[in-house]
Amino acid sequence: MTRFVTQHFVSAVLSIVVKVCILIYVCQKRQQVQNRLSADSEFLTLTMNKFLNDMEREKPTRFTDQQLRIATDNFSNFLGSGGYGSVYKGVFSNGTVVAVKVLNGSSVKKIEEQFKAEVGTIGRIHHFNLVRLYGFCFERNMIALVYEYMGNGSLERYLVNDKKTLGYEKLHEIAVGTARGIAYLHEECQQRIVHYDIKPENILLDGNFNPKVADFGLAKLCNRENTHLTLTKGRGTPGYAAPELWIPNFPVTHKCDVYSFGVLLFKIMGSRRNTDKKLAESEEWFPMLVWKKYDTGQLEELITDCGIEQRSKDIAERMVKVGLWCVQYRPEFRPVIGLVVKMLEGSVEIPEPMNPFQHMMGEIVIAHRVQESQTYTATTLFGSSIMVTASNIERSTPIMSKYEIELAPSTL
Repeated sequence: MTRFVTQHFVSAVLSIVVKVCILIYVCQKRQQVQNRLSADSEFLTLTMNKFLNDMEREKPTRFTDQQLRIATDNFSNFLGSGGYGSVYKGVFSNGTVVAVKVLNGSSVKKIEEQFKAEVGTIGRIHHFNLVRLYGFCFERNMIALVYEYMGNGSLERYLVNDKKTLGYEKLHEIAVGTARGIAYLHEECQQRIVHYDIKPENILLDGNFNPKVADFGLAKLCNRENTHLTLTKGRGTPGYAAPELWIPNFPVTHKCDVYSFGVLLFKIMGSRRNTDKKLAESEEWFPMLVWKKYDTGQLEELITDCGIEQRSKDIAERMVKVGLWCVQYRPEFRPVIGLVVKMLEGSVEIPEPMNPFQHMMGEIVIAHRVQESQTYTATTLFGSSIMVTASNIERSTPIMSKYEIELAPSTL
């Protein structure tokens, strides 16, 4: 009897001890959760918290850092890196393959700006020629963006390293698709989106080599009523950025993307050019060389030198003309990107382009007279200033007259 009582007493004590331990564990976990919530509330500013709440009502999914660590196998499959982060391949439990871009840098403010720019633009829209944002993660120990995986990497790879992989017809298709993506940003979104950094590295190719515009870290939303934006600092990549982007407090428009696209066309054309270091023209800026060859009737020779076959000659000539219109020094002389698409497709005639590099050849653009007279100071690429009177220049170029494109009022 005594042994039975003792065993019963011991069992009761053990049961109480177990319950107390469970209670302590639950209290500790609850405290950890509260501490984490408190830390997160301190981490998130009111502005960022509102932004994240607004975005959760949109399409992107908000992931936890644990979900991304599992999907990427603890970030073991490194794909590459850029200015603001590293990219890793991941696979979710449903089989969806993704590219996870983990943002990092020395400045928290800049990382947050990059995050808000990308999520706030590409997170709200969908188009076949724009990379799709599946979701994001915004936690104290991780800020990341989750994109669709693009199996063939960036266009830059096929213009620099694997030059023989894609034929010129396919490169032309990629150019047209890229222009369609930009046209959607400029002309079809509720708020116009200016990308500011169109270049081969930001054109990604899926498994079928369909192009998708990516990296919206510099992008800005703007109302259609406000045709000009004023930037306090330069944006974009040297060599691709429009001249006006490097002039502080200078009003810029969506035409800066058109300029960058024009440089992209020349990059596609010149990627396979035979260069001879002994020849002076091998050291010349390729878009300038293209204009000189075009202007002197030697374009066919240049096309051959670029390794473009005879059957692709017409496509190459079309791309040259479009490129020369896109890189016009004055933004209002550049066509809208929707028209660029039509010209590349061959559905509209392309007028003979004007010299886009007169400002670099010591010439001032003087055309025909207009009714009103306005005087302003323009800064050239070399930092010098010239006084231009609007009564000396035409209010529309041949390409604008032909397709009835109206000039926005000059705010230079």
